[in-house]
Amino acid sequence: MNYDFIIIGAGIVGLSTAWQLQKSKEKARILLLEKESSPARHQTGHNSGVIHAGVYYEPGSLKARFCREGASATYVFCRDHGITCRRTGKLIVATSEVESSRLQQLFQRCRENGLEPELLSSARLRELEPAIRGSAAILVRETGIVDYAAICREMLRQFSRRGGHYLPDTEVTGITEHSDSICVHSGADSFSSRKLAVCAGLMADRLARMQNLDDGFRIVPYRGEYYRLRPELDGLIRHLIYPVPDPALPFLGVHLTLMHDGTVTVGPNAVQGWKREGYGHLNFDLRDTLDMMTFPGFWKATARHLHHGLRETRNSLWKKAYLAEVRKYCPQLASADLLPHPAGVRAQAVMRDGTMLHDFLIRQTARSLHVCNAPSPAATSAIPIGRHICSLLTS
Repeated sequence: MNYDFIIIGAGIVGLSTAWQLQKSKEKARILLLEKESSPARHQTGHNSGVIHAGVYYEPGSLKARFCREGASATYVFCRDHGITCRRTGKLIVATSEVESSRLQQLFQRCRENGLEPELLSSARLRELEPAIRGSAAILVRETGIVDYAAICREMLRQFSRRGGHYLPDTEVTGITEHSDSICVHSGADSFSSRKLAVCAGLMADRLARMQNLDDGFRIVPYRGEYYRLRPELDGLIRHLIYPVPDPALPFLGVHLTLMHDGTVTVGPNAVQGWKREGYGHLNFDLRDTLDMMTFPGFWKATARHLHHGLRETRNSLWKKAYLAEVRKYCPQLASADLLPHPAGVRAQAVMRDGTMLHDFLIRQTARSLHVCNAPSPAATSAIPIGRHICSLLTS
């Protein structure tokens, strides 16, 4: 039960950390704890599978740097371990004057972030994607698609092969830090180590509170609801198709995504979740709801984005309104073309003043490190994030 390092959470960030730490510290005893029966059960296993290029993020920010490094590292990891991925490229499509103005700003940001975007006319857009309409578009060739759950399985295999210990079905119920060690409790079991890294995703704030590290934030879940196109339309697009996002929001809007299995998904939206791990049609958890509603930041964020939230809720309840978001740039789609597809849940860190955190939030004690916020594109950025966590743990 005594280890050099313990990692909590077998999503892609936790697995990346565990794998790289075991690789760099071959003789270290490292334990990876996961409350589910298998890895990548939550955010990692319910995302769109996009390898993001780093279009939207503030130049010089941790988010921008990790995304650019992460995209390159992800392609290399897939090549080295025989995991299928495709560099499809992405088109960001403007459909109004306001969006055309934002598109110009995004084009400049792409260049500042080290990308090589191409600005397309309406005619050139139609040549590349006959089903898509827009006044202008940006082509970002670095974007791709992959099965992140497959990457997680390979990371876990590499971690275990190098001597790492993996314990699924182990939910953490307490953390106790001492001057010379830190103990993680799970029911009647306790595990001791020199250092601890917590990569708990949707439960990040709860584990941080076990060490009084909540730092005035809560995880607020937002459901991302998807459809998929009927199989006859799987060849409709050759690139990923994105709208121009609202810069005031951390969500990218409803887009068309080529999945690793050849299908095309539509989404996601961003609606209020009432259960952190709620992927079905009816989702409510009393504890999760009370956690949100007793936190002042939830109400402030809700009031600040009320108009957007009401629109997203309407689109969720009314398929025709959801479809209208996609028809702005793909007018040929009809309601019958949208088939059910599993939802995802985004763990959004919200501060006490109602601010939605857009960048990574890491909190440390003498012997622990908590990844309190790892927003999209955390899956793309997982390898450099894990490397960064390893350096903090071992410094």
